[in-house]
Amino acid sequence: MSNDQDTKTSPDSEAPAKKARKKGPKFWLLILVPALIVIGGAWFWLSAGGSESTQNANFQMARIPIATQISGRVTKVFVTENEHVKKGAPLFEIDKKPYELALAKAEASLASAKLDIEQLRASYKAALAEEKQAADNAQYQANQLKRQESLTKSGAATQTSLDAQRTQTRAAEDTLAAAQQKVASAKVALNGDPEISVEEHPMVQAAIAAVNDAKYNLSQTELRAPSDGIIYQASSFKPGEMVSAGASLFTLVDTSDVWVIANFKETELTDMQAGQSATVVFDAFPSRTYHATLEAIGAGTGAEFSLLPAQNATGNWVKVTQRVPVRLRLSEGSNLEGLRTGLSADVTVDTNSKPLYQKILNQSSGAEAATAPASQDK
Repeated sequence: MSNDQDTKTSPDSEAPAKKARKKGPKFWLLILVPALIVIGGAWFWLSAGGSESTQNANFQMARIPIATQISGRVTKVFVTENEHVKKGAPLFEIDKKPYELALAKAEASLASAKLDIEQLRASYKAALAEEKQAADNAQYQANQLKRQESLTKSGAATQTSLDAQRTQTRAAEDTLAAAQQKVASAKVALNGDPEISVEEHPMVQAAIAAVNDAKYNLSQTELRAPSDGIIYQASSFKPGEMVSAGASLFTLVDTSDVWVIANFKETELTDMQAGQSATVVFDAFPSRTYHATLEAIGAGTGAEFSLLPAQNATGNWVKVTQRVPVRLRLSEGSNLEGLRTGLSADVTVDTNSKPLYQKILNQSSGAEAATAPASQDK
């Protein structure tokens, strides 16, 4: 009987031993590891601060549309697609012949204008001579009239002779008036100044302006690169193509003017301001770390300046965290080799803000300070 009881009680006595073995190192690891992860995550969240990061960022280069100020047929093309060019390098050439003819015509018009001014000067001098002659004749006829009137009173001359002299005197006065008007007209043609130089006359100045305009148009037949950059969208641009003034032909990506646009959430802008330092890492070159400076924060969210801004006037409105573009300028002397406009990047801005737990402590201390005077008043 005792043996049977021993055999019956032995399984029960082994159960507590098995339970004790279950609470060994593996059991405590299962408890401690998640707890440490939770505590570490909580500490990371509470101690987070001092910087804001985003992966929603892109590298940007200024894009210059290449267009001409004149129209014509393209005779030469000096660049190809994706070619690197320096500032001042020739890009293409437009047929010069029409503009050379226009310049020759303008120069001929200028020479003709100068001759016209010389003729006006001569006409003015001739008008002055005519005026003097008419004035002398009018004076002579006036003296003759006085003589005839004296002779008529004395009976030595007839009334007919006096009337004829009066007619001649009036004719001489009319001739003098016409000569004076001719002098005035010649003076006006010389811009009111008979001593004006040929180059200062408005007619000549207009002709000079036409010559300068023709020279400028001729200089525009050869278009040069406005800055260092890369030729883009020029694969179909060939000689023989007709171009119009102001029409965009291809694009020059300006490699001398670069920046990064990072789209931060609106909740990340609290401690962000211009002048703060930042680091930039491009997805294409993860081994490079670029230093940058926060240049400006956008005037509005991306949605606000989109082609079709969101209208939240309906009853189905859902609040969505907006993003604001932030412009960063890479440090001078950065290695831009291989970078292309539009590349994705990770941006971290050093905001010098306090960790979250310090903000919570400051808020709690501020609340206690605000409630203390109220308790004293009570």
